[in-house]
Amino acid sequence: MPLLKCDFYSEVLNLSTSMTVILPKRPLNSPVRKNYPVLYLLHGYSDDHTMWTRRTSVERYAEDMGLAVVMPQVDHSYYTDMAYGNKYWSFLTEELPNIAHSMFHLSDKREDNFAAGLSMGGYGAFKWALTHPDKFSAAASMSGALDIESLIERQADDRKREFIQIFGEKSIKGTSNDLFELLTLRKSHCCTKAVEQRIFFMMIMLPLKKLVEKLVIT
Repeated sequence: MPLLKCDFYSEVLNLSTSMTVILPKRPLNSPVRKNYPVLYLLHGYSDDHTMWTRRTSVERYAEDMGLAVVMPQVDHSYYTDMAYGNKYWSFLTEELPNIAHSMFHLSDKREDNFAAGLSMGGYGAFKWALTHPDKFSAAASMSGALDIESLIERQADDRKREFIQIFGEKSIKGTSNDLFELLTLRKSHCCTKAVEQRIFFMMIMLPLKKLVEKLVIT
């Protein structure tokens, strides 16, 4: 499978950044260009976008599924428009998909789009899927930092200052950065509109589940 490191300038972040991308190999002489299903795979707080290819077998398992994998670099942002920093949420949810689709043949169908992540990335994946359930078929979190409010309260003062840089001085409870608030809103929306929404908070689709299990095991 093609394994690519893409360096590009982000207008949202106002800086040069990178992403690692895995693409399915197109059969020789294939007459049709296929738009591939895509997994946005998000790194944790102490890692970067190279972690997945350096420490897991994601490339090998994605090949079995014909799945493209996009792994962005987001620093220590918690995938958030930081109170005192850069707009990584806007980068992730708006600019990154546009850039990835402009470079590669990726499907924009809901049933072909997935988000997953480790630790901080697990928080980002669920936040993305819960905020935009129309864009994702499933989301997965591995050792996810899901209860941010409680996580901040348990930190020593020096670490709390890092979270203030990200989320600001006020509590995130009940805000768009609170996963439990987002889940409540989604459930309420589903009930009032009587529309089936596949919000996988603790469950994921079988194909993605197999990939996640293999990543964790290996």
